[in-house]
Amino acid sequence: MPSQRVFRLVLAFCALLVVISVPALLAPWFGWGSTPGEEVELVVPRGASLAAVADDLHDAGLIESPRHFRGLARLLGTERPVQAGRYRLQAGLPWHDYLEALQQGRVIRQTLTIPEGTPSVLVAERLMAMPGLVGPVAAPAEGSVLPQTYDYGDGETRAAVLARMQAAMTATLDELWPRRTPQAAVKNREEAVTLASIVEKETGKAAERRTIAGVYSNRLRLGMKLDADPTVIYPITKGKPLGRRIRRSELDADTGYNTYVRAGLPEGPIANPGRASIEAVLDPAPTEALYFVADGSGGHVFANTLAEHNANVQHWYAVRRSRGEM
Repeated sequence: MPSQRVFRLVLAFCALLVVISVPALLAPWFGWGSTPGEEVELVVPRGASLAAVADDLHDAGLIESPRHFRGLARLLGTERPVQAGRYRLQAGLPWHDYLEALQQGRVIRQTLTIPEGTPSVLVAERLMAMPGLVGPVAAPAEGSVLPQTYDYGDGETRAAVLARMQAAMTATLDELWPRRTPQAAVKNREEAVTLASIVEKETGKAAERRTIAGVYSNRLRLGMKLDADPTVIYPITKGKPLGRRIRRSELDADTGYNTYVRAGLPEGPIANPGRASIEAVLDPAPTEALYFVADGSGGHVFANTLAEHNANVQHWYAVRRSRGEM
């Protein structure tokens, strides 16, 4: 019958439309025939809706149709909300890649480096100066932060980043403390961090750390004063550079940190020591040295006796006079 023939023709036409249009409809979603292009930065504010993000993707030239994107996202995507943050997205990728990145929060990560031996007051200042972080932060307890490089995303709180820094120090002590050797003179983790902070401040040469730790460990066992200049400076500046020579009155002041006045360790750390310095005090070099002084090249010369040390000091003074420093 003619009507049946027309009906079949209509069905065939509709099927043809589906065959033609569905692949075209889905092509952007799955990236069929697409070519990756330039990277584009996209900022998603907190609480942004899928519709708003679709508009932003369109404005950035990443998708052709916000309506098309929204429909496919609801049909083929997950129900997870998009995450706030700053993204770096490559043009020409499948649309579902954009949705997945936004829902999983694959934001641009920035980095923050805390150098070994940084005092806590400067840790707080560095956190406050970093772009993208939010919220206040106070100087943490001295010695509670592990110096290393940390990453963070835009909108993360400074308190959260600081918590990761402190967790890293706790994890490092948990790992290293059981490995201490019989040469270690420290009695607990707190003492280990305190002595490591002094070692950190006394030398910038990695090869010297264990030897300097050995000298201080020998002095602790003998009940000698540590005579460490950085312990005199700490209560004056809270670890910041002094910018001048130490005064005689400061060398004589009993501050609780001054190791020229009292034997033993100061009352707490004078900086945040790095992993290598903690390892050094837990496994100091086997040495009989009790003294060290600068050698003029950025390192130190070590001595077993006071007579040797005094000769080394005189040589150091001669070097300084030759440089016009004395």
